[in-house]
Amino acid sequence: MSAFFSSIIATFITLPILGYLIVFIISKQITKHHRRSVKIALDASTILFILSVHFLIIVIWQKSFLWMILLGLISVAIIVVVLNWKLKEEIDFTRVFRGFWRFTFMIFFSIYIVLICIGLFKSISSSML
Repeated sequence: MSAFFSSIIATFITLPILGYLIVFIISKQITKHHRRSVKIALDASTILFILSVHFLIIVIWQKSFLWMILLGLISVAIIVVVLNWKLKEEIDFTRVFRGFWRFTFMIFFSIYIVLICIGLFKSISSSML
């Protein structure tokens, strides 16, 4: 049974877009609101994209840059807090966290796409040589 759960988790980390789609479809059926379902799916799949980027980096370069990922997350959080404070002159933690989490999704989704392309290119070029 644990092997089954391990393979499910590995699939979602390897293909976080699949996790996004599943959460979107389920939330769409429950909420009946497209926009709200997209937000729920984005929020739920952000962690999958973060983990996927981490493991893609390990596969491509055989090194863990988890410390850089965490440093980047902290930097983004600080930037979002400062921007919110400058614009609103107060810090609404719910709003700040939501902005941080959605911006993190955009960053890691973009990095995921770039790393998939790099991994494919590296794999194709190494098989040709």
